[in-house]
Amino acid sequence: MPELDQRFLFAFLLTLGAGLSTGFGSLLGLISRRFSPSLLTLSLSFSAGVMLYVSFVEIFPKARQALSAAHGPAPGYALTVLAFFAGMVLLALIDRLLPTHELPLLPPREGTADSAALMRTGLFAALAIAIHNFPEGLATFVAALSEPRLGIGIAIAIAIHNIPEGLAISAPVYFASGSRRKAFWLSFLSGLAEPVGALVGYVFLRSLLSEQVLGLIFASVAGAMIYICLDELLPAAQRTGARHYLMIGGVIAGMVVMSISLLLLA
Repeated sequence: MPELDQRFLFAFLLTLGAGLSTGFGSLLGLISRRFSPSLLTLSLSFSAGVMLYVSFVEIFPKARQALSAAHGPAPGYALTVLAFFAGMVLLALIDRLLPTHELPLLPPREGTADSAALMRTGLFAALAIAIHNFPEGLATFVAALSEPRLGIGIAIAIAIHNIPEGLAISAPVYFASGSRRKAFWLSFLSGLAEPVGALVGYVFLRSLLSEQVLGLIFASVAGAMIYICLDELLPAAQRTGARHYLMIGGVIAGMVVMSISLLLLA
């Protein structure tokens, strides 16, 4: 198999795996008998730690390196910073335009909320998460294609982040319909937006993927991932009511695990 085909397949499988973790998160929620606030806090904060580390230690420096090579140190750094905050602004605009969805705390008990309202919550969450997954898939795919080690880091961070998102979709759908199958498939389909976004975006953008464009994409991805941590993961971890040190410990643990993983891949 030619080297380009191998890299393409590797990048696609990595993106597919990150997307399928949404369905995995749904399964975890559907088979669990009890939901622990402490475990949920650790999971959300661990995910935040992974994303923070990858964004600041891996993605941002890679973006700065690419843009500095194309434009010189000072202009390259300025472009990196601008693209970083542009990624944040883009995600904030998407959140503003889409129906509101929040990562779950503890799922509602059956009969405690209107079934139609719960179903709407699940459907809106699936729509919002699918739209979020589309550019995430493209970013993972492009990163893996150009820099496999960086792609692995982004894929791991997004996969861990997608697990609680699967629960955000499946919990309200299950408690509204009583159907585990329906709840799982809705989460699964939402996750498939990731590999679909990768392929569609690559088909339209591959002729534009210069080193400079990759640098802008990486910087924007770093900003978007930081936004997800600050807007979704850490607030959700705080709202569970678990002890504060669990959240801090989860963030640090996520950073440590991610740093060791990337060192082993170096």
